[in-house]
Amino acid sequence: MEVIQKPQPNKFGHWLKTSITARMLMVGILVIVLLVPLSFISNLIQERWQRQQGVVNEINDKWGSDVMVYGPILKLPYKTYSETTKYNEKTKVYTKETETQINYAYIFPETLNNASEVDSKTLKRGNFESAVFTTKMNFSGSFKRPDLSQKDIKNKDIVWDKATILVKTSNLKGIKNEMFLKLADSDYVFETNFNDNNGNYLDELESNYIQPAAFSENESIAFNFNMTFNGSNKIQLIPIGKTTNMNMTSNWADPSFMGNFLPDDETKEISADGFKADWKILHINRPFSQQYLNKIPNLHAYGFGTKFVVPVDEYQKSERSAKYGFLVIALTFLIFFLIQTLSKINIHPFQYLMIGLALIMFYTLLVSISEHSNFLKAYLIAGSSVVVLITLYSKSILKTFKFPIFIGASLTALYAFIFVIIQLENYALLVGSIGLFAILAIVMYVSRKIDWHNG
Repeated sequence: MEVIQKPQPNKFGHWLKTSITARMLMVGILVIVLLVPLSFISNLIQERWQRQQGVVNEINDKWGSDVMVYGPILKLPYKTYSETTKYNEKTKVYTKETETQINYAYIFPETLNNASEVDSKTLKRGNFESAVFTTKMNFSGSFKRPDLSQKDIKNKDIVWDKATILVKTSNLKGIKNEMFLKLADSDYVFETNFNDNNGNYLDELESNYIQPAAFSENESIAFNFNMTFNGSNKIQLIPIGKTTNMNMTSNWADPSFMGNFLPDDETKEISADGFKADWKILHINRPFSQQYLNKIPNLHAYGFGTKFVVPVDEYQKSERSAKYGFLVIALTFLIFFLIQTLSKINIHPFQYLMIGLALIMFYTLLVSISEHSNFLKAYLIAGSSVVVLITLYSKSILKTFKFPIFIGASLTALYAFIFVIIQLENYALLVGSIGLFAILAIVMYVSRKIDWHNG
């Protein structure tokens, strides 16, 4: 008589089904495994952001780069003398010779006034866009008659008929008008100067020689000139005037004021139609003088102005959302774990894995849709798709309507909570902490009846 042996039960499978500890370990391992594709999502967002920056830089390079203006500066040549002693072999006598060198003094204006009208717009290429502008800048002010006696330079050593005016700019390619300087009722033409490199990245424009009578007949020498730029990203002015005033008006509704000096709050106006801002900087507000010999210092750090950027950064919001991916996966798995433990319904590790992958798909949908739409619409579409997918999938697992509806409502609340945190800046930490505390309290309340000792 043949004896039929009963198949031996799978002890590991039985332990996995009946042990709470085993289910907890399984869920924890799956959460850690899903961090790998989640990190790939973060890399994808970073890659797309870098691609956006590359396209924006390409647009800006073709239209015109950022604008920084450093001038006007009076360039005044003067003579210096040095004696050398030479020995004559034939006469056996030492002789002294005086050599003359030409050096330059750089004089900043007494007053510098700038009025800038900025017409801004966005240029698009594919899914990406950049803020560009055309600005008309009027410069006016005055120079005080130069006095270099404090620098031990005598008036007779100054070469008055070789004096010029310098204007430095970061965006030579973006200039759209011929530049003429009106100084003491005379007009002068600016030309590009490639020979005088002072060790900085700014290009240099130099006028033709100033008439000496402008200095001898006037205590104060008025100037005026205009510059029109195609530019992008930002406009900055270096406050080299003993008193520097700047007025800027634009149709750009989201300015970011930058630099060492902010505009006057009393006169600043920002609306949906644009902005208006005024600056006033005195020489005592900045740590540099009005005269320099031989070399103009690098004063770029003291620039001020306005940054023109596209206000909504979809990739930054997507990246912030992805940082909460671990929280979303962990809390969703926790909900399923509590349902499985309280209802005695078996959920296979593969089903947990499918749910986790669906949660990760939310971020790929969010990034791809936000490139063609705004972030809110992309978030609603991606969130709704994932919530519906997981709700329907959980219906097939849990065989009831009660738990899937609860899961769908929980995921909706979780995604809404994360969206609110993303929009907040100053209160993000506070709201996030309160929300996590509330979630912890709910979990503690729901799990209070679970017998952990029998797991």
